[in-house]
Amino acid sequence: MPATPSTSAHTRFPTRTVAVVLAGGSGQRIGLATPKQLLKIAGKSILEHTLDIFERSEAVDEVIVMMNPGFVTDAETIVQKAGLSKVSRVLPGGTSRNATTQLALDALAHYSSANTNVLFHDAVRPMLSQRVIDDCVAALETYEAVDVAIPSSDTIIEVNDDDIITDVPTRSRLRRGQTPQAFRMSTIREAYAKAWNDPGFEATDDCTVVLRYAPDVPIHVVAGEEQNMKVTQPVDIFIADKLFQLATSATPRYSEQDYTRELAGKTVVVFGGSYGIGAGVADLAEKHGARVFRYSRSATRTNVANPTEVAQALEQAHSATGRIDYVVNTAGVLRIGRLDQTSNAEIEETLRVNYLAPVNIARAAFPYLAQTGGQLLLYTSSSYTRGRGEYSLYSSTKAATVNLTQALADEWSEDGVGINCINPERTQTPMRTKAFGEEPAGSLLSADKVARTSIDVLLSDLTGHVIDVRREDLSGVSNDAAASQKESAK
Repeated sequence: MPATPSTSAHTRFPTRTVAVVLAGGSGQRIGLATPKQLLKIAGKSILEHTLDIFERSEAVDEVIVMMNPGFVTDAETIVQKAGLSKVSRVLPGGTSRNATTQLALDALAHYSSANTNVLFHDAVRPMLSQRVIDDCVAALETYEAVDVAIPSSDTIIEVNDDDIITDVPTRSRLRRGQTPQAFRMSTIREAYAKAWNDPGFEATDDCTVVLRYAPDVPIHVVAGEEQNMKVTQPVDIFIADKLFQLATSATPRYSEQDYTRELAGKTVVVFGGSYGIGAGVADLAEKHGARVFRYSRSATRTNVANPTEVAQALEQAHSATGRIDYVVNTAGVLRIGRLDQTSNAEIEETLRVNYLAPVNIARAAFPYLAQTGGQLLLYTSSSYTRGRGEYSLYSSTKAATVNLTQALADEWSEDGVGINCINPERTQTPMRTKAFGEEPAGSLLSADKVARTSIDVLLSDLTGHVIDVRREDLSGVSNDAAASQKESAK
């Protein structure tokens, strides 16, 4: 007979939802000197990414962090600098997962058990979606305990102490558990009270505690998501970093009114601002009230590969307005051909314009952007993901630009300066036309669309991201699906 929602005395509608972020890991198990939750991905610590998810959730009223006791101050610093207003306390965790949960419940003792939801979430799952949070809280209107899980794509086997298979469970009934795990606080409190009276009590998660010590309470399962991965092993850090790079759906979209409100009175410097994407960014920013300074070799004879000329351009913009809020570099060189047939002059020009120029611009722009909490925006190409024949210089310099973006996001995070990288699909620009000639109408992304996404990113608080821009709208597609749709080189 299928389980039905509980009809126990705990039926009063909960009025407050508290997220408890479990950040007690040390990292020593995988050989790290720093807890995994403090490692940086896409310019922010994993912990900050996770806390920001709950900060933005309309379903969550308060957040408590249960931190590794030796790093409580580090977590408090992250909370303070990020302005995470929902985080009420950072508390030291216990010696086990269960002990940490109990400490969190003790910290919430001043709330009514019958009128409080509590969500327990692993700090090292920094890609939790708002949809999953909303579904968990909604499910608590009917159920007293909720888990999050996804189907298992692998066959699961059961073995004995000698590693001999003893059973192969039916895969269609198996799920891989994730977090958050959500409860009405009265239910999880009572389950733990019974558990601590059991001399053999041991459980790896909180739903197990309810399952064993409150067996009459049905545990509802909410559908999780593949990208809600747990950063456990060193390779997971790499995977998570790539998923953040491909976070197309994370890019906010602003209205025309937003543009005017955010850009009016700001100073925008665009290198490569005479044609194509750069001109589109400059035009859009100028239309909405920004002071825009365009520099290019064709219009102002500015060589972005020359650090002196870059510094002079930025100084000119700053002298005129007293500030620089955004710096954009769309300048680039696209030469297709075999490396052994490329001249020394062509090699040097490609390296200088495509890589040394972003380096020079970043160095010169940083002091100005640090004053305004501004952002640098660079551009890569879908060819950065894999070197391709006859694209060796172009692909490698674009890959270097991505790595530069990630590294500087880390370096600049303490200074409040953002840096991101736009990765447009094949785009109709004079540079592309020069390399490939005229191409079929409708087969290329418009420079205006890339420009609009560029402004959206500049106005966001993103940093360290590589943002894809495509002809089709992937805003509803998960990160892993977006990654699988990567196109070939421009």
